[in-house]
Amino acid sequence: MAASALTSVRSLFWRSVCEISNRQVQPVCSPSVYLHMTAATMQVSQKDFEKAQEQLKHLKNDPGNETKLKLYALFKQATEGPCNSPKPGMLDFVKKAKWDAWNSLGNLSQDNARHEYTKLVSSLISAESAGQKKDTSPEESSHGGYETLVVTTSNNITKIMFNRPDKKNAINHKMYREIIKALQEAAKDDSTIAVITGNGEYYTSGNDLNNFYNVPPSEMKKMTKDGAELLKEFVGSFIDFPKPLIAVVNGPAIGISVTLLALFDVVYASDKATFHTPFSQLGQSPEGCSSYLFPKIMGSAKANEMLLFNKKLTAAEACAVGLVNEVFPDSTFQKEVWARLKAYASLPKNALAVSKQLLRNMEKEKLHAVNSQECEVLTERWLSDECLNALVTFFQRKSKL
Repeated sequence: MAASALTSVRSLFWRSVCEISNRQVQPVCSPSVYLHMTAATMQVSQKDFEKAQEQLKHLKNDPGNETKLKLYALFKQATEGPCNSPKPGMLDFVKKAKWDAWNSLGNLSQDNARHEYTKLVSSLISAESAGQKKDTSPEESSHGGYETLVVTTSNNITKIMFNRPDKKNAINHKMYREIIKALQEAAKDDSTIAVITGNGEYYTSGNDLNNFYNVPPSEMKKMTKDGAELLKEFVGSFIDFPKPLIAVVNGPAIGISVTLLALFDVVYASDKATFHTPFSQLGQSPEGCSSYLFPKIMGSAKANEMLLFNKKLTAAEACAVGLVNEVFPDSTFQKEVWARLKAYASLPKNALAVSKQLLRNMEKEKLHAVNSQECEVLTERWLSDECLNALVTFFQRKSKL
């Protein structure tokens, strides 16, 4: 029943947002206009607002429930003002979620709501076209064929950038496969090193829990089996990557994006980054070889806090326990890190590759065995009532935001 309600919420959100954007919007008149806003500015703002509604109709990718609710709320606030409808009943999930979103805007002015709506739509359009319209310099080559990543090669560096900023770079099934493909191509190209980073405020929020959405009970066993096989291949591509692999953690990292860091050769982080592995909270278990590597890196006590009890680390704490090599001020992070990476990429390519293999080969067989075992355990966890109940609770909380 809960799963059915959640499915209804998801489909109705987007339909409601699109339908409401199709309505004819009347000019908004407010009795009190900000003194610094001229009539010309107001006129441009209204035109931009109407243009944003048209742009929204042409958005190809589903922006996710959280964003759809925000769009709905801003539209209602911009066209009608503060929430003025009665609060729906608790069991009316769709109307309750929409009412909560609108009501949360309080007394935000209609002008500001129009501005925020226009800005949000613009960011969604920009994010969607970032991979296709990215300008490249003569010495930078862009790799095509990716929807969830931006992959480029420049100065002997192949950069793989997570590119779902509107969804906090959450990793869906397509993104898992594209990361595997990008690593396979980077292993064979002429670059000296490979770098992984995120587009936007997040490095990545980890596994996209919508991967568990809309799965009929009869398909659950197949879904978990396929998911475990994909995860095993995904982690294996990091274990086997032959060149130096560097993580540039530009913001919060969650779940598998954190556990995988132990398989990187170097990890640099912005001081705005955080590191969180909420596996037990979601009724799941560790992956990415973290059950083996985290105790080796930071000791059992610290590893237990993260992997068993969901402790979130700051960048400084992650550096102190050895998960991160160095932390940089966010204001200078990109400049300092990329200057260093360019210096690394100028080192002899074959010497770096051979040296990495000497370091990795001693553990490679063990890492693959750990990866297999972790995926087997996760298959069991995904089918457990404990995990399914935790996921239902997660989606119910999310629908109330």
